[in-house]
Parts: sequence; structure tokens; C-alpha cells
Amino acid sequence: MRIILASSNKDKIKEIREIYNNFQVLCFDELIPSFEIEENGNSFKENALIKSKCVFNTLKTQNLLHKTDIVISDDSGICVDLLNGAPGIYSARYSGGNSKDNLEKLINEVKRFESQTSKAHYCACIAISSFFGDFSTHGFMHGFVIAEKRGENGFGYDPIFIPNGFNKTLAELSAQEKNQISHRYKALKLAKYIIEAIGN
Repeated sequence: MRIILASSNKDKIKEIREIYNNFQVLCFDELIPSFEIEENGNSFKENALIKSKCVFNTLKTQNLLHKTDIVISDDSGICVDLLNGAPGIYSARYSGGNSKDNLEKLINEVKRFESQTSKAHYCACIAISSFFGDFSTHGFMHGFVIAEKRGENGFGYDPIFIPNGFNKTLAELSAQEKNQISHRYKALKLAKYIIEAIGN
């Protein structure tokens, strides 16, 4: 069984490979040329399924899938309470620029709050597409955001997010520490049950 990731985000791929280290994990662009997928859903689940179904159907049409192959995708983002849940599903394109621009925009938004902080949570949806159907799981990580960057690890909004029970940002934690509590880890752990059931 091969797990094929419907993503070209190198940071996400690295994280998923670390968590799924007992599976053969490929990126879809190792099988076909990379292409953009329009994420026009209204939720993390809709966007994740759009990506996994698109890559699965493309590979299937080109006869590049084995019957046991599984395509997974991730759609995730950060939701800030004082911003009414923004950036949410628009986290990856919040500023219209790259991830550094997104981070700077959110920092500037948080600086507008008198408290210079807000409760927030990360949400991740893992979508699974296979010859046995389509499935999805969710994971959440709650905490708060601050108006300054701290730490050099992680990616995205990690330098300003402090998870509940910690006094460090995600970017100040090791990859192992983050993977034990992250929204993506929780969603991937649930997805693993489905993947193993399909594989059997």
C-alpha cells in the first residue's frame, strides 16, 4: 500500500512523513507533474476532499494507481476568536502573498487588540480518497496567539501560537513535541485507523 499526498507543501509533507514513518509515503508530484487545485469549498473538510478526490481521479485516469493505494490531503488553518474565526480556511492565502506575509498580517491584526493576544485554535482535516470511497477526520489544537514572533522551528503561524498548557510558541517546541499535540497529528492519528482498515 502506498500513501500519496495531494500536496506540494514541503513543510506539511515533512511533518506527515515523520508521523507516518511506518508507511510508504509519496508526493503526488513524484508520479505526475504538479498542478494547482482550486480550493473553493466553504470548510476545511470540503477543501481537503476537493484535493484528495482531484489527485485520486487524475492518477486513476492515467492508470497510475494500485487497488490498495490511498490518496490523502490536508486542509488546515488557524482560527482567531477576536477576528471572528479568521483567517480560518483562508489561512494559506490570508495576505495574498506568501507564508511570511500571512504571518506579518496576523501579527498586525493582533497588535490592534488592547490585550495584544486572543484565544485561537488550529483545525486540520485529513481527507482520504481510495477505491473504497472517501473519508475524512478532524483534529484541533487550542491555545492563544500573541503579537510577536518567538522561535525558529515549525512553519506558518507557529511563531505566534502558544498551545494550552505551554508557555512556548509552537516554533519554540521541537518537532517531536509539536507532533505529539498538533491538530494535524490528531487528525492523522484518526485517519490511520481508516487507512489500516482499508489496507486490510
